[in-house]
Amino acid sequence: MTLSDLGWSARFAAEIADDPAQIANVFRLSAVARDRLTGLAPDGERLLLPPSDRSTGTFAVGDWVLIDPTRQRVIRRLSPVTELTRRAAGTGAERQLIAANVDTLGIVTSCNADFNEARLERYLALAATAGALPLIVLTKADQCDDPRAFVRRAERLSPLVTAIAVNATDPDDAALLAPWCRAGQTLALVGSSGVGKSTLSNALIGGHLATAGIREDDAKGRHTTTARGLYRTRAGGWLIDTPGMRALRLSDARAGVDAVFADLDEIARTCRFSDCRHEGEPGCAIAAAIAAGEVAPERLRRWQKLRAEDARNSETLAEARARDKSFGKMVRNVMKEKTRRRDS
Repeated sequence: MTLSDLGWSARFAAEIADDPAQIANVFRLSAVARDRLTGLAPDGERLLLPPSDRSTGTFAVGDWVLIDPTRQRVIRRLSPVTELTRRAAGTGAERQLIAANVDTLGIVTSCNADFNEARLERYLALAATAGALPLIVLTKADQCDDPRAFVRRAERLSPLVTAIAVNATDPDDAALLAPWCRAGQTLALVGSSGVGKSTLSNALIGGHLATAGIREDDAKGRHTTTARGLYRTRAGGWLIDTPGMRALRLSDARAGVDAVFADLDEIARTCRFSDCRHEGEPGCAIAAAIAAGEVAPERLRRWQKLRAEDARNSETLAEARARDKSFGKMVRNVMKEKTRRRDS
């Protein structure tokens, strides 16, 4: 195996051009644990320590790093070509790294009740923001009367989309993903639990990632993958399998959202007012397109919802605290006024 097989490129080489000998100390991260990292190099796998002033949470599976070989400690994270992130859970403004240096984001859903346009658009915005190629993988095609109907629905979501329908348990079907995970290429799989992500991963890598059954009443499943990992595929490239996500909170993704909804964004540019909110203003081009049957009203609502959510999630911690403080003050004033009126 060579560095090129691992995904090394001229972009990364340029970052260490001032000291070419450092090429011997570069690793690609295959796992991120609570207190240590696992790196891959042409000569094999090695356990690594994060910098003394940084946590492992500042690294992602797929990252390229430079290490101090005498201490097995990471001294530098090379700038990623693509970076998948979401806003972390809770009230803070921190970002959580999902994966790095992903060429194609495989968004896995199934040809059943799990298929959800709004959720798929959210993942497509994630891919567009990161700069990764989006691929919608529709599993359980063997359990559906017309899988092509799901493919057409997926491809209508955005001009960026390529969609394929597969039976994840059929090795021949899984081989359809080979063009996206050949030597030097990295495919990451994301999606809900129970849609066949781990089964598909097993077929791609020839391994045995844990899988679990799904509930027949709602097509949902338990988390079958508990940690992200970088795995060699049978096609010679790399696969990043991720745990099923209960929530994907977009952050700093305005450009990605608008790329997914490029048709609406283009129409909106012809509205009479540049700050048109598409909520009944005169001269609204999107309202005219909806009236003409060219745009579905629910698509506009989903675009507006993702834009508004991204704006909230993109606040800095200081902005979020200021907003919460202002809201809390308003609530207290309202309650005081109600108390005053009641007592008067």
